[in-house]
Amino acid sequence: MTSSTPNPAAATTRAPSARTVARLWRALVVALSAVVLLMLTPPSVAGATPDGAASPSRVAAASGGVTGAVEPSLAGGQPRDVDPDRPVVVIGVAGLAWADVTPMTPALWSLSQDSVGSLVVRSVRTSSCPADGWLAISAGTRAADTSGPCRDLLEPDPDGSVPGWADYQAAAAEENFDARLGLLGDATVGTQTPATSIGPGAAIALADAAGQTADHMRRPTGAQEWTVQTTIALERSRLVVIDAGEVQDAPGPVTTQQYHDNQVQVADEHVAAIIQGIRDSGTDPVIVLSGISDSGSGPGLRVLAISGADQEPALLTSSSTRQDGYVLATDQQATITGLLGITAAIPSGVTIGAPARALPDSSTAAQRIEVLLDDELHAQAVRPLVASYYLILVILNLALFAAVALGLKRPAATRIRAFLARRFPRRRGRPDENLVVARSGVLRLLRVVALSIGALPVSSFLANLLPWWRSTPPALGLAVITLGWVALIVAIALVGPWRRRVLGPATWVAAVTAGVLTVDVVTGATLQISAVMGVPTLVAGRFYGMNNTSFSLFTVSTLLVTVAIANPLVRAGRRKLAGVIVLAIGVFAAAIDGAPGIGADFGGPPALLPAYGLLALMAAGIRLTWKRVLGVLAVAAAATIGLAFIDWLRPADDRTHLGRFFQTVLDGGLWPVIARKLDQNITILFGNRPLTILAICGVLTVVFVLARPIRGAITSPGGGGYDWLSAGTPISRMGRDAPMLPPGIIAIGVALGLGLVVNDSGIAIPAIGVSVTVPLLLAACATWMLALEPADLIRANQEPGEPVRTAAAPPAQPVRRVRVPRRGRPG
Repeated sequence: MTSSTPNPAAATTRAPSARTVARLWRALVVALSAVVLLMLTPPSVAGATPDGAASPSRVAAASGGVTGAVEPSLAGGQPRDVDPDRPVVVIGVAGLAWADVTPMTPALWSLSQDSVGSLVVRSVRTSSCPADGWLAISAGTRAADTSGPCRDLLEPDPDGSVPGWADYQAAAAEENFDARLGLLGDATVGTQTPATSIGPGAAIALADAAGQTADHMRRPTGAQEWTVQTTIALERSRLVVIDAGEVQDAPGPVTTQQYHDNQVQVADEHVAAIIQGIRDSGTDPVIVLSGISDSGSGPGLRVLAISGADQEPALLTSSSTRQDGYVLATDQQATITGLLGITAAIPSGVTIGAPARALPDSSTAAQRIEVLLDDELHAQAVRPLVASYYLILVILNLALFAAVALGLKRPAATRIRAFLARRFPRRRGRPDENLVVARSGVLRLLRVVALSIGALPVSSFLANLLPWWRSTPPALGLAVITLGWVALIVAIALVGPWRRRVLGPATWVAAVTAGVLTVDVVTGATLQISAVMGVPTLVAGRFYGMNNTSFSLFTVSTLLVTVAIANPLVRAGRRKLAGVIVLAIGVFAAAIDGAPGIGADFGGPPALLPAYGLLALMAAGIRLTWKRVLGVLAVAAAATIGLAFIDWLRPADDRTHLGRFFQTVLDGGLWPVIARKLDQNITILFGNRPLTILAICGVLTVVFVLARPIRGAITSPGGGGYDWLSAGTPISRMGRDAPMLPPGIIAIGVALGLGLVVNDSGIAIPAIGVSVTVPLLLAACATWMLALEPADLIRANQEPGEPVRTAAAPPAQPVRRVRVPRRGRPG
């Protein structure tokens, strides 16, 4: 489909004048200015209740509601007034999960009656160790111990130095997160805020940059000692950080539930003694209960609870996640400094966390915990299915490409028809009808299969509208619901009023994909949470806006829809209007993807805007030159920087990662960010991950193996090996019926290529884009072939050497002789 026959209507259109080109450039500038003005408005809060409370439907999910349809609450939540004299007690129990907090653990249960949330403890590696969690509190960013088994934490030396601090600093230096250990300890010293640590983990959290602790107590051994030490610490400090123990898996090959329960019971006894010590001190602190890290068997969501006299029942969130009930481990430092009122002591731009905030609701504590348990169930259910899903998606695409490139060409098709003819003889007297049915049946089957594969990604998101993770096994529930959505989307594509248009069915699938993703990001991106192609919550990535997978799907689907909208205008010769409409859609798509309050995707506009700019020029009939291409790229770069700058103008706690990136650049941290992105790209490209290797092989197979025979057939005058499907019509004629299709393919290639460069998912972006684009293009091609007149159908299906037969010739009539009188001689 790379070459096309010029449209007669368009061929008579004069080339755009210099004035037309200038007008289009001015329209581009005006449109981008509109985006900038849009970005100046504060982000809307979709689905927020008037008082910023958590959506009731979110809590209703615990009793069997539909979690995917939940409207997001105010991401910022309710800020708390800081009492400069009120102490803060942080209790850490490494590995503590919400499944461990029940009425059978009364002390832990008592701390879960107010604000609660799931703590995402992922740090540098897949599973976090206790040291990693305490280092996150210390640094306010991702930091971890050296690789290997989790070390046993030891009490500080007599001189106050933390054991292993040099290893922690060396590990931080090797990573690209620019972690500055000791920030919290330095902040308390710099603001003269008295702080006491109890236990080895707490010493890590409160150590200064040199790894020294100012006021430390060794971990108690009995309940009475826990109580006394807590009371003493509160009498002399505003901040008390306590390492209350760990809930770790059994040291043997098999984890027993009894071993786990015993550790939870011990932790509950420690917390009960700490609570008694708080009461004995006569103070009224804010108590933060943290699950700190994973338990050893694998990643999971952990406990985060904030309680105190002024706390109210609520779900916790932060501007880092913008999702009800989710807080990152790196948010804990900002939460602590915010409660103490010493946030200003943390240097700007060196941390990535945001304070945890409350989303008050009227549900009971048991209902809120049930919601968090359901989130954990969802996260654990989807985790083992992601690789299998992508494997299936890639295999289906490769099978489709191979069937089209190799199986449907004339030599293979002839052998298949001969085999079927032997197994299923044709009915006598109706050979021509059988030929027609065979061709149309193959094309209809190809279209259904291609549309189904193209609809698979968006269906995986829609599957989250139903709680498939509660089924047994979860994989079966996900498969049934996903295939149900695929069937519904494809059925509508084939029965809708657009079914006979060349781009109609494929455009419907693309429109559903673009529409679902748009509505999702505008309303809080809840469908993406723990979706197989969405946001894996256990990875602690970006929980809101467009992630890289969604960006790839959104990009190709919106471009395909744009091609379908502009196509009739170009065929009618109204190229100027087509160019303006393409430009308007591009600005809208870039705003959805890049707006801080919506998509918040820094790497999206640099790929979307050039693609749409070039597509607009081609739709308007303007010849592409190096100057024009560079101009489009420059405007796109300026718009992207403008988005980040506008987000940076907002208060620090309200910024998305766009504004935080701008601040990082101002603080001189650009190169570490670039290095980290490059490292992630290289890791994905050359890492030992079967999914990535398979995706790369899929792209290479399509481009270098399967595309070559298809390209030859496209340029062949009679359809090449596909003449029996195209009725002898050159496939390049499709470019005349859909003149915007070749420019659209170019624009998709530009967007995916730039997306590969500017995003940190690397080869995954074009791989995902190809897995949707190519099936939908094949579906459009099948629709076009079905609409062809079958005048040459029988000729195209004849075997070499077979007598010529015609499909529509009337039956032969007997020849009747007519006597014509001859001219005679006169006489």
